[in-house]
Amino acid sequence: MRALVTGGAGFIGSHLTDALIAQGATVTVLDTLTSGRRERLPDGTDLRQIDITNASAITAVIEETRPEVVFHLAAQIDVRASVADPAHDAAVNIGGTIALLEAARTVDARLVFASTGGALYGMDVPIPSDEQVPPAPEAPYGTAKYCAEQYLALFNRLHGTRHIALRLGNVYGPRQDPAGEAGVVSIFSGRVHDGYEPTVYGDGTQTRDYVYVRDVVTAFLAAGTTEQGGTWNIGAGRETSVLDLIKHISQAAGREITPIYAPARPGELQRSALDATAARNDLGWFPTTSVAEGIDRVYAWVREGRPDRTTP
Repeated sequence: MRALVTGGAGFIGSHLTDALIAQGATVTVLDTLTSGRRERLPDGTDLRQIDITNASAITAVIEETRPEVVFHLAAQIDVRASVADPAHDAAVNIGGTIALLEAARTVDARLVFASTGGALYGMDVPIPSDEQVPPAPEAPYGTAKYCAEQYLALFNRLHGTRHIALRLGNVYGPRQDPAGEAGVVSIFSGRVHDGYEPTVYGDGTQTRDYVYVRDVVTAFLAAGTTEQGGTWNIGAGRETSVLDLIKHISQAAGREITPIYAPARPGELQRSALDATAARNDLGWFPTTSVAEGIDRVYAWVREGRPDRTTP
């Protein structure tokens, strides 16, 4: 396989790049290195420091490397930043996706898009939520991701392509920078290892669907080889509360944790979990890593000094 990975020097993207190379794929990575790190990639990786909003540069690279599959993980991922500057969020998450779709058409490449599940379905929805639940995002970030999904579906109808959107749960694992809601496992593990107590906003009963990075990578690999186009949830299908995370981190650290409680953040979802039954049926994908096992691995990574090159 010839593959192109946008955001390939990032947390999930670098693990995906490793897996593709291990399978013998020829991989080109696009990353601005704003949050991505060159050190996460194997030596000799074909890395192009290009912004996905630069349509002409994107097209030139795709026409040069002629990938069969484009794994699109580059994004503006900060929900709070999307609220502060929705135009920039849309330019990256919608405009960048359109640029890639147009460029992919020049070489008949398929696109596998990293969308969001937790930020898409909104409040007061069935838990776990399947793909038939109408999206009702609470922030520009989720709105932009959903809009980008619609462009994938449009291209599939208009041009007969077979592009795929994967709606990811809260992905966690080694190499994750301690930033954003989905980085809470790394944030808490780092603070506990350094001798501090984690801060819990609200009462800690709010839940998310935490899915380990290795399982997410296998979902992308499955999506890259299927002949189908469509949209699938990628999650564990289970709710894990903040207090549950603290319990697991306490066990990994071998000490009792006394969290610091702070007021709940306005607009935060109370519950979220994804029904990934369709991914199991259509892609043959299902998660294999429990939250306890995954947190053990994250804490071991923190204990080792948070190295850039790791095995998940």
